[in-house]
Amino acid sequence: MIRAIVTVLGIGYLRPASGTWASATAVALGVALYEIGLWWAVPVLALLAILLGFWAVPRAIAGQEDADPSEIVIDEFAGQWLALSFTVIPLAQHGADLIAAWPGYVVPFLAFRLFDIRKPWLVGRADRRGDAMGVMADDLWAGLFAGIVAVILAGLYHMVLQPMMG
Repeated sequence: MIRAIVTVLGIGYLRPASGTWASATAVALGVALYEIGLWWAVPVLALLAILLGFWAVPRAIAGQEDADPSEIVIDEFAGQWLALSFTVIPLAQHGADLIAAWPGYVVPFLAFRLFDIRKPWLVGRADRRGDAMGVMADDLWAGLFAGIVAVILAGLYHMVLQPMMG
């Protein structure tokens, strides 16, 4: 059961770039949930992935030399759904079509992958912990920062660029 959780039912075994596969799958599932009216499931699944990750990751890596094996992707799911929550909640509140408002899921995906790969500032600090807490925390920081970037870019577009274009 622990292996199924941390690999998110085997997605973590996809190669190359298991983290990107996991993030893309999380976004695709999030978009599908939004489109069928279950937008609220994205933040709920983010919370569930966070809780499951903090429970399962320490058990999965216990006794291993590698504290962050590439097949562990529950952290990417948690971080990606956290980032996506920043856009699906306001889009749902405005009754927007997420497919038509495609930057609402593309920007959080790209920003999350950028923060997760480059690991700036707090993301890198968490990653360097080299323990189960770091496995989860770096992706949660990346998700938080990606969500903030998505909100800032949406605000710039709607408040500055769109009015200028008429």
